[in-house]
Amino acid sequence: MLKVTSAQTPVTRLPTEARQAEIVAAALRLAQDCSPAAITTTDLAKAVGLSQGALFKHFPTKDAVWLAAMTWVAQHLLRTLNEAALQASTPLEALRCVFDAHVDFVVTHPGVPRVIFHELQQAEDSPLKQQVRGLMQGYRQLLVRLLKAAVQRGDAPADLDESAASILFLGIVQGLVMQSMLSGQISGMRTEAPRVFQLYLCGIRKTP
Repeated sequence: MLKVTSAQTPVTRLPTEARQAEIVAAALRLAQDCSPAAITTTDLAKAVGLSQGALFKHFPTKDAVWLAAMTWVAQHLLRTLNEAALQASTPLEALRCVFDAHVDFVVTHPGVPRVIFHELQQAEDSPLKQQVRGLMQGYRQLLVRLLKAAVQRGDAPADLDESAASILFLGIVQGLVMQSMLSGQISGMRTEAPRVFQLYLCGIRKTP
């Protein structure tokens, strides 16, 4: 898990890479309770106990911080999902593991969906939005691969539309995230996830 140094912690000289990771962690933590647009470089600097000048030594702009944050999210989420899939013995079990891993990731890092939703509302095709698009493409490729494997194994019908099924999977996760954000209870996703995923399985599983 990312760790953030509080403003009260004495400032120590860290290698650039370590300090950048600390700033990224602070950005995602602050995004739990505040829109990314409202988070200033002053807020970020204070969160890690730096001056604004020191912050800019590691990131030239606030946008650069958010791009680094999304790069971290893309790398770690995709790795987490792929590792979860490998734990299962069947494709459908792998889909369940991926679903649960995504839910756990959001509960652990609740600022992530707020950053993503905020960026997707922007009209311009920014580098950050491109990073989100790459994340979603990698995610869908994983899902389609598992769905095709389920068809080949005979666990899903031969005429299953894997592309549509992958979109539905992502839509279910996003719906759970949105509901949890509206309720203010992100951890509630873990309670709802099993029942929701079971309905998804009913839609893609091959019937006798």
